[in-house]
This record gives sequence, structure tokens and C-alpha cells, in this order.
Amino acid sequence: MKPLMLHGHERSVTQIKYNREGDLLFSCSKDTEPNVWWSLNGERLGTFKGHTGACWCIDVKWDTSSVITGSADNTVRVWDCKTGACLHKVDVNTAVRSCGFSYSGNLIMYSTDKTMGKECTINLYDLRDAAQMKNNEPLLTMLVSGSKVTSAIWASMDETIVSGHENGDVCKWDIKTGSIVKTVREHSKNVVDLQMNEDQSMFITASKDNHAKLFDLATLDLLKSYKTERPVNSASISPIKPHVVLGGGQEAMDVTTTSTRHGKFDARLYHMVFEEEFARVKGHFGPINSLAFNPDGKSYSSGGEDGYIRVNTFDPHYFEFEFEF
Repeated sequence: MKPLMLHGHERSVTQIKYNREGDLLFSCSKDTEPNVWWSLNGERLGTFKGHTGACWCIDVKWDTSSVITGSADNTVRVWDCKTGACLHKVDVNTAVRSCGFSYSGNLIMYSTDKTMGKECTINLYDLRDAAQMKNNEPLLTMLVSGSKVTSAIWASMDETIVSGHENGDVCKWDIKTGSIVKTVREHSKNVVDLQMNEDQSMFITASKDNHAKLFDLATLDLLKSYKTERPVNSASISPIKPHVVLGGGQEAMDVTTTSTRHGKFDARLYHMVFEEEFARVKGHFGPINSLAFNPDGKSYSSGGEDGYIRVNTFDPHYFEFEFEF
């Protein structure tokens, strides 16, 4: 497995996302400028310029026509993927922690931090109504009482949103009523990443409590748990094999020069059903902050605290490997 090393960010990478076809890889970081790359050869196609603060989250529309980003500069921006022009800008009261396009691409959501006396909220906009974006009047605002949202994704065909919280809660929201349908707490610390599987029947969480957990999307029932000895910052599910990949490591402030040799920053591959680790991939010189499987299942990418994105393409024997049971 020989990776492509993509270096277009000056600071740590915060999130990476593939488009639906898997030919483009989108990345954002603390250096204010999201990038887009060819996933096949690692060539950088362009940069979205406009943010003035660290960019925490990024998502791409299903037809790859638009990109949404959320930043610590208290704005959400929707970009034209082809030209890099900013189509919409929404000013908010605090930093934006998560954002995303709905399944249809007609709706967007973002969550805000609970800071400076401002409450944490999840806000929805309908992109078909230009007045909402222009006048900063959301279609729906859901007030998050208690622990703030640290990650959120769309679920169930534009009908629900799943959020991960600082205290370990995972909540399901009904966007028709703006209320919580169900809450579960299977983590003891911050849930920092949520990702769905290909058919959107399950999702996986990554938490600072050294665990990643697999849930049923419809019921929020816990299905599987994957344990490591380090905080897990991101986890992704393979679209073609019963495998999950986990990444994380020490907090950046605790990193020492020996961390790489001791395997603290490895990406770890687990069998989804048997919960057993079967491979590790080295490479990053700091914690892994975001992971994503390519939609074709032949590779995955990782973005790290070192500012690098590594595109790892699996060797042929990976596809021949069968777990013995």
C-alpha cells in the first residue's frame, strides 16, 4: 500500500469528504482555505477562498455542484464547486461545528457552538428559497439544551438528523417537529465524528473515550463496539467489505517525538462483525482527525494534525482476504 501524500494545508486537517462518484476529495483545515483534489492522482484542483477563521466542517452535494463549509469565523458558506465562487453566506453568533447537505440537496443544516453566552443550535435552510439565505431567516432552528453538538449528519431521507454531543449522547431529531425523537448514551466522552454506511441503515461514531460504536440508524440500537487504547477522532465504514477504519491518537498537546514509533497515530482496520483488529497503517506524524472510505471501496483517505492528507489504495490481496471464523 503506497499512499499519495497531499500537502495543500498549512495547518491541521479537520475534515475530509469524497463526492458520490469518489473522483474528488474535499478537505478543510484550520488554515481557513478548503481544498478540492483529484483522488486518483492527488492533484489539487482548487481552493475556496473567503473564510477568515479555522474551517471545522465540509460537505459536498450529491451531484457535486455545490460545497458547504462551516468556520470559526462565525459563517456558513455555500460554494459553486466548478468556479469556487461563494453562492451563499450565513452569519451566525458563534463558531460552526458541523454542516451538511440533505439527501436531496435541497436543504442544508449546521450546528453552532455553545460559547460567549450563546446557546447551541441546529439550523436548517431551504436552498430553493433565496430569501432565507439572504435575510438569514432559517427554515427551522432547534435549540440544543444541555450538552453542545460536536458532530451531526443528515439521516432518513431528509426527515431526521443525528447529532453527537460533548457528553457522549447521540440524539435523533425530527425536522418536522424540531424535537428529539430518541437519545442514547453509549459513550462516556465527546462524540467527535458520525458517518453512515453505504445504504444508510447504520452509522458509526468516534469518541474521545477510546471507542467507536456501530448503531442502527432507525432505532439507535447499539450493534457493535470497537475499542482502542487511544482517543478515536474519526471512523468510516467500507462500502464493499465488512470492515471499518478507525483513526485518532493522543491530543495534539500531549504528542511527543516517540509517538510515531509507538504506533499511536496508526489507522486501524477492524472487522465490522467480529470487532477484531486485523491491520494497521502507519504514516501520519500526528493524530488522525478525519477518515473517509472512497465510495468504490478500493481506497481510503486520512487527514491528520500534521496537515497532510494520505490517500491509501489497497493492494490486491486485501480484496482476497477473508476473516477466518
